[in-house]
Amino acid sequence: MKKLAILAVLFFSSLTVKANDYVYFGFQPDIITNYVAVKKKLGYVRLTVELMIEGSDNLEAVEHHAPLLRDAIITVIGQQSEDKIKSINGRHEIQRECEEKVQELLNQETGKPLVKKLMFTQWLDN
Repeated sequence: MKKLAILAVLFFSSLTVKANDYVYFGFQPDIITNYVAVKKKLGYVRLTVELMIEGSDNLEAVEHHAPLLRDAIITVIGQQSEDKIKSINGRHEIQRECEEKVQELLNQETGKPLVKKLMFTQWLDN
């Protein structure tokens, strides 16, 4: 019976998986940028962006490249149409585009994408 208990403990301990370590980074201040609205008017968007970073040891690298990442997010949003900016599905597409761009830039700069998820936690547009 003892052998069975020991085998069970060994088996289940080998299945234990360490949970991933995530930290969050928020761009401060909020991002405010323009987009081209209908009839060549300018509209604006104010948003709060948070990055979910894999591994607390990667936070410093993301902070170091924050100006580059912020510029990329502003560039992506500035190229969007008013319809896309004002629709829920469009916002999700923009969020995915920004996430992919941030991961691509971090991969170029550090050799790893580092960011697991990019989130818009606040979105105001006019």
